Amino acid sequence: MKTWKKVLIGVGVLAVLGIGSSVYKYQTTKDVTTVQSAKVGREDLVSIVTASGQVKPRTYTNVLGEGFGKITEIVVKEGDRVKRGDVLLRLESIQPGADVDAQRAAIQAAQDGVQSSEASFHSAEATVAQRQADYEHAKVEFQRGQELLKSGLIPQQDYDARKATFDGAKAALEASKAQMQQAKAAREQARGMLDQNRATLTRLADVLRKTTYVAPIDGVVSFIAVRVGENVVPGIQNASGSYLMTISDMSVVTAEVMADETDIVNVHPGQVADVTIDALPGKTFKGRVTEMGDQAILRTSGLATTQTTASNQEAKDFKVVVTLDNPPDNIRPGLSSTAKIQTAQQKGVIAIPLQALAVRTRKDLDEAQKEAEKKQNSGSVVLAAARPVAPGSDPKKEEIQGTFVIRDGRVQFVQVETGIAGITDIEVKSGLKEGDEIVTGSYKALRSLKPGARVKVDNTTPKPDQQQT
Repeated sequence: MKTWKKVLIGVGVLAVLGIGSSVYKYQTTKDVTTVQSAKVGREDLVSIVTASGQVKPRTYTNVLGEGFGKITEIVVKEGDRVKRGDVLLRLESIQPGADVDAQRAAIQAAQDGVQSSEASFHSAEATVAQRQADYEHAKVEFQRGQELLKSGLIPQQDYDARKATFDGAKAALEASKAQMQQAKAAREQARGMLDQNRATLTRLADVLRKTTYVAPIDGVVSFIAVRVGENVVPGIQNASGSYLMTISDMSVVTAEVMADETDIVNVHPGQVADVTIDALPGKTFKGRVTEMGDQAILRTSGLATTQTTASNQEAKDFKVVVTLDNPPDNIRPGLSSTAKIQTAQQKGVIAIPLQALAVRTRKDLDEAQKEAEKKQNSGSVVLAAARPVAPGSDPKKEEIQGTFVIRDGRVQFVQVETGIAGITDIEVKSGLKEGDEIVTGSYKALRSLKPGARVKVDNTTPKPDQQQT
């Protein structure tokens, strides 16, 4: 046989073998899905709720306008530390000061009037005492005259004189008593006028006091909203007075954050939190949950749900207050902060990556079971026991949470019961055991993977352009 014929036969044999190998490889790998896997193990998990907000002092007060007037002096500036009672600012006080001085003069005059009425009353009392003595003397003389007249020892003329003296003393006594009552009434009137003037002075002094604003608490002047020369007005009815400044007590500092409504059920007072402040990068401050709001707050408007009558399905938050254990000295109210609250902790529990969880409907699992049985003529696809179906619900639409376990080159969907979730992993209470190999990726594979499917494990690091799938 010629050489070229041998070469041609050899090339043909190689071509046939290559085609046969390709066909065999295609037949054996056409239904194989490439996945990433991991072994089930035990871990220490910490469940975290992350919420953002701002730094606030536990105690602060907004200084509002209490009276009318023009600002003449602002004694403090932002950042100053003040003690309770320290002067903050002053308003124009010419008229209120003059009113107070005039009223004090009126009170002095009223006090003099009270003293005069007191003297008149005491004089009237003395006159009554004198008239009482005269009356008693005239009465005795009159009674004696009656006895003497009966005995014929004095003439009628003498008796009449004694009777006239007695009647005059009696009338004088009644007149002096009436004068004493009049002096007493004048004294009470003078006292009433003095009390009225004192009350008026209290009111005018309060008006004058409201021209000088002092710090109601110890703290830091965190904000000043006015300038010298501006007018201040007091609050009326439901309208608050002019906002002047804010005094913040920075001895106890909190981070007031807003937690999502889906997380608030896991947050409780006393839980530990790590707080970061945007203005202090790289630093973490320890704190504890000390207060929780009971009213949901609309995320878009910031209003409580009780403040609006509109019915909507927008997201809601709840206020959570975290008190910092050791706040820094240079912290300021209003700084943006983030709190990571530890809501639960478990040690040495079976855990899997969060992305390994999958959800399938009962209908999808039943169809996959039938398809796998047709291909393999076996029931090797294992499903976890179905949960009780709620009355009135469609069992075909029931969603089952589970993960795909790799066994003998195929995946089985295993229903799992989960516990607390960490940052990347979640606790599995039932359904898996330590050492099981589960599918962890890719996302595209997990989304379309069916029970009973053949898989090939490839745990090499995917290329950047493959990570998107």
